[in-house]
Amino acid sequence: MMNIEEYKNVWVFIETEHGKAKNVGLELLNQGKILAKANNEKVIGVVIGRDMNDVVKSVISYGADEVIVVEGEEYKDYSTDGYTNVMNKLVKKYKPSVILIGATINGRDLGPRLACRLQTGLTADCTGLDIDEASRAIAWTRPAFGGNLMATILCSDTRPQIGTVRPGVFKKIQPDESKSVNVIKEEIHTPADEIRTKLIDFIKIAGEEGVKLEEAEIIVSGGRGLGKAENFSIVKDLADVLGAAVGSSRAAVDAGWISPLQQVGQTGKTVGPKIYIACGISGAVQHLAGMSSSDIIIAINKDPDAPIFNIADYAIVGDLFEVIPALTQQIREYQNS
Repeated sequence: MMNIEEYKNVWVFIETEHGKAKNVGLELLNQGKILAKANNEKVIGVVIGRDMNDVVKSVISYGADEVIVVEGEEYKDYSTDGYTNVMNKLVKKYKPSVILIGATINGRDLGPRLACRLQTGLTADCTGLDIDEASRAIAWTRPAFGGNLMATILCSDTRPQIGTVRPGVFKKIQPDESKSVNVIKEEIHTPADEIRTKLIDFIKIAGEEGVKLEEAEIIVSGGRGLGKAENFSIVKDLADVLGAAVGSSRAAVDAGWISPLQQVGQTGKTVGPKIYIACGISGAVQHLAGMSSSDIIIAINKDPDAPIFNIADYAIVGDLFEVIPALTQQIREYQNS
């Protein structure tokens, strides 16, 4: 029988790419700190890779109370076998109560594999985290039934509690470069014959040459109101002058007007930019769930009763085919003045 009282602290798996920490891990450090504080625990960043000194400094500056680092040539690139082996051994040694993992491609691979190895639960693709007052367990909130409901799930009987969390749901804190915390270096190696996959090359996906949605400070999104794929050009023109990423509603993706990689919403990506401009998007609840945490929301729609206006900071009621080109031209003239 598992003694739950032995398990303490909130761990955040810090995913890296090309030697840098991905934003989602740094975002989760902030929320992890809130969860840890509620139970008088620490938030601990877990870093796996090769030559991770810069990543460790970043993790400390973004709020970790402690960092655990495992380095080795075999961890230069992510592998299911290697990273699961490391996390499994670390968990058995330190017994964390909670493990937060970004719901990225790699995170969605690592989370369930680790949960199975540890014989504990996993809540996938979360959009909210809280503490259940009665049990002090994590209350994991995620979309259910195709995004039509939000389910809150508790892992009451086993530890650690593991969940994958969408990028962009939480905000990073302002980094404190002067901060210093304890860094634990663990020696864990995985034999080459136990790692069954090998990364051959990184291939950029078409449409990813611009700013990534999850990392963008400004996003311009188009929806059904654009009418056809060719009309996305006016959205892209506005995004270009703002140095913004291009997003879309599910309706535009389903119509084949734009890549699914650019979909914002419960069944797409969750984003939290400084400015979100919604063009011809009515504001279905599934879309709002993916962008409502944006700092400033600007909505352009000819329907004055569109639900998007209920959460917009600035509402422009008008024909987007007139408004967007005029706005783009005004910004361009201001930049050139």
